[in-house]
Amino acid sequence: MRRTPFIFTSTLLLLSFLFPGKPSSTFAYPVQFEDADHRVVTITASPRRVVSLVPSVTEIILSVGGGDVVRGVTYHDTYPPEAARIPNVGGFFAPCVDRIQEIAPDVIFVSDLHREVIETFEGGPVAVIRLRLDTFPDLFRTIRLIGEIFHEEERAAVLSADITRELDHTARKTARIPSPEKQRVIRFMGRESVMTPGDDSFQNGMIRSAGGIPPSLGKNGKAVPVTLAEWTAFNPQTIYGCGGDRDAAERLLNRPGWKDVDAVKNGRIFYFPCDLTCRLSSRTGDFVSCLSSRIYDEQYDGAPPVAPDVTLGSRPVDIPLSWVANAEIRDTRIHDFVHKTLLVHFTRPMAVTSTLEGFREKIRAVGNSYSPPQCWGRYHRMGLAGSREGLLAAIARSGKDTSLLFTGADMDNLSVQAKTCKGMTVVALVTAGVESNAVRMSRDTGAYYEPGTINMILMSNMRLSPRAMNRAVISATEAKTAALWDMDIRSSQTGRVHPATGTGTDNIIVVEGHGTPIDNAGGHSKMGELIADAVYAGVREAVFKQNGIPPKRTVFQRLSDRRISLFGLVGNCDCGTRKTELGKALEQLLLEDPYAGFLEMAFAVSDQYESGLISDLSAFQALCDRMSEKIAGMPVSKIPKVNLGEPLPRVLETALKAMLKGLAAKTGPARP
Repeated sequence: MRRTPFIFTSTLLLLSFLFPGKPSSTFAYPVQFEDADHRVVTITASPRRVVSLVPSVTEIILSVGGGDVVRGVTYHDTYPPEAARIPNVGGFFAPCVDRIQEIAPDVIFVSDLHREVIETFEGGPVAVIRLRLDTFPDLFRTIRLIGEIFHEEERAAVLSADITRELDHTARKTARIPSPEKQRVIRFMGRESVMTPGDDSFQNGMIRSAGGIPPSLGKNGKAVPVTLAEWTAFNPQTIYGCGGDRDAAERLLNRPGWKDVDAVKNGRIFYFPCDLTCRLSSRTGDFVSCLSSRIYDEQYDGAPPVAPDVTLGSRPVDIPLSWVANAEIRDTRIHDFVHKTLLVHFTRPMAVTSTLEGFREKIRAVGNSYSPPQCWGRYHRMGLAGSREGLLAAIARSGKDTSLLFTGADMDNLSVQAKTCKGMTVVALVTAGVESNAVRMSRDTGAYYEPGTINMILMSNMRLSPRAMNRAVISATEAKTAALWDMDIRSSQTGRVHPATGTGTDNIIVVEGHGTPIDNAGGHSKMGELIADAVYAGVREAVFKQNGIPPKRTVFQRLSDRRISLFGLVGNCDCGTRKTELGKALEQLLLEDPYAGFLEMAFAVSDQYESGLISDLSAFQALCDRMSEKIAGMPVSKIPKVNLGEPLPRVLETALKAMLKGLAAKTGPARP
């Protein structure tokens, strides 16, 4: 228990050093500092054209309000959502210098991998900056420096304070766990062999901040090999990785010896998004909290909270319907973590139909409640009834007159859509998350249940009959699926082959409403049309706000959605070109619209072929041959064969092989 004051005080001292006093309102350029490569950088005026090649730096810039001047990022930059709308200059590992030059930036943020970019721009009028992000103090210093560069000191200070508050909250929770009960935790890395971050890595710092005990192997570096003897001696009790580690972990940790440690035997292997595990960023405090909650899920469940359950505040939501008394998003601390609940209060009792609760009458309020990831394990054990009862008590509502939906999509990402025609108005309140359990119904396997992920509340200024309310569910569901298909959202299980029709946990509430009686809400009715329009717009906006997936996104993002990596694509081949060189060349090629368009066409043809609507691919094969010749500049008969490193759907394999064959012929044999 004595650790908590020390951690809290030491963090405050760190912040007081990094942020001495309140940011000055009389700030003036220049800003001068030494970057991670010991270059003395002087920023004489507010940047106007910025390229950021480092996703963690991009995330901080956008989080403190500097995004308006960012003109180029990599396709690995996915957070905040607005990063997806910034033009990309290639990937993190091999950005395109020509694209960067076209932007004519005045500032470029780089990593130590970007030697070509550094050599191209160093010594000229462009400020080339490498910021250090190797430790927690580095993170706070970088946030402060970015705040100064973009003249957003106050927002930078707020961001650092938010991260600090989350780290201190986690420290208070882990301080209650006796030392003998602390868990041994390892971050799994590697594809061909088991690897883990070195002793000096910030990732081991994350484990310590989460209350875990990381391995100490006497090796430093971003990723170091782990021997079987070291693995068994450490005997991890919890293993975690990022999403891309799953296949390798299932293969490598199923071998004798490797599978005999506590974590594997007890099924304690967890996966998080790569943009949380692999970088220090604006969300580091949140990730450490989530990691800690995974490690000590059951211990936290049985312990009293470190802070009381309490309503923290609310903010209004404007709904243009006369029978809505008011609507709000209420923030409530429950089990130590903030829950956000949308509540729509009625002026009179209403009937509702809910896909979660069925048909109900005399309802005075409907809502949609966000539960943070730190509480998901607890709520799975409690079950839906128990978690609903606890939430209702915390928000001081009765289950007799309140109908709720539940979600893991943040209520800050709510989409409110109102559609009107000739005095008829429909309002759709939509939250949506599609990255973890999007499904293709009739193809994917149903394996579990949890409260909904695409949630919709539908209301109108008409009075819907029970028949119309039920029909509205169908109209809304069809519109939701149309939105997902038009955005090319993929199934999380079979995404290479199938687009998603929804998620496995979607729910809808349709409210009776008040006004002119309506008995039909189907596709041929004006009510059905307005419902579909509102839902379609709401799903597209909510998916963007929650997952950063815009309606129109790059070919790189669509490859990632299908879990296809350009640098892992090439297998053994007789073309004489190194795999990494081919991957880089393909990445550069896809920055050009004609070639990106060719692959986008292949995506469409593939879906049609896999569903049986196209049976003969000879014309497509001929097109692919011409594409190979165009890229190579020689007849296809002279182009060497290229093998892919993993099986793909037939159409995508044909298209990607065609591009790689052309590139292999064009680039020639590997250089010695």
